[in-house]
Amino acid sequence: MKKSCLWHWLAPLLTIPLIASCDGTPVHNTGSAASAASGISASASSNATTEIGQTVDANTSKKLSENLIKKMQKAFKGQELNIQNIYTTPFKGIYEVVITGNQIIYTDENADYIMLGNLLDLQRHQNLTEQRLSELSKVDFDQLPLDKAIKEVRGNGQRIMAVFSDPDCPFCKKLEEEIAQIDNVTVYTFLMPVPELHPKAQKKSVQIWCQKDRTTAWTAWMRHGKEPASVADCNNPVAETMKLGDKFGFNGTPTMIFPNGKTISGLMRKNDLEQELNDNQK
Repeated sequence: MKKSCLWHWLAPLLTIPLIASCDGTPVHNTGSAASAASGISASASSNATTEIGQTVDANTSKKLSENLIKKMQKAFKGQELNIQNIYTTPFKGIYEVVITGNQIIYTDENADYIMLGNLLDLQRHQNLTEQRLSELSKVDFDQLPLDKAIKEVRGNGQRIMAVFSDPDCPFCKKLEEEIAQIDNVTVYTFLMPVPELHPKAQKKSVQIWCQKDRTTAWTAWMRHGKEPASVADCNNPVAETMKLGDKFGFNGTPTMIFPNGKTISGLMRKNDLEQELNDNQK
């Protein structure tokens, strides 16, 4: 899955490198960002006036949104910024802005400055940004359109998870190899090809969905490299599931969703996946 363009606009201005795997799954490099945030956080107790995560009033939201969009468009011509929501932080006059892809930036009301990185609470030993991202990325599992997913039941199928996956994503294939070693699980796979990275992935997704036995076709391709048979295109949900992944703000494939709403992006090995399955059922 592609990484949000915001980081590509700002990367030349930063001293930290833009790092991503070949499929766009972020490889976190928080060294310099966390250090900067630590310095800011150290003075939080004297400047704190409110709690993080409270929605700001309509007037402040309108003013900040207009200022931020105007200044970002001026700085990065031709780019659009989709602001999802604006929240308070422990700093008076500094706001948390959630943009497309459930990414967080911090700015003042006039949008004169932008901060990227982690906001740390040194007194409580908490990464406030990480906590907020975890809250924002939760998905209501009960609302997932499971009829639009490829279903695989292993063993008794008691544990449940969903995966948004690209058939040409190498990390998705490695995850499938790990899933193949796990028993007593039901996996719902939502097809989420990324044409920008894998030009043939969308057509392949449709071909797999249109097979008589799409579960066998999926696992044969992902785990054994067996190409699906050529069939006529059928009514399929691929375009819908691609949009669904974008709606959830998924920036990497594979991305896993567990019944309690927790989401995890990137490759996960068998033992870790077993632990997450056990810990994150309802």
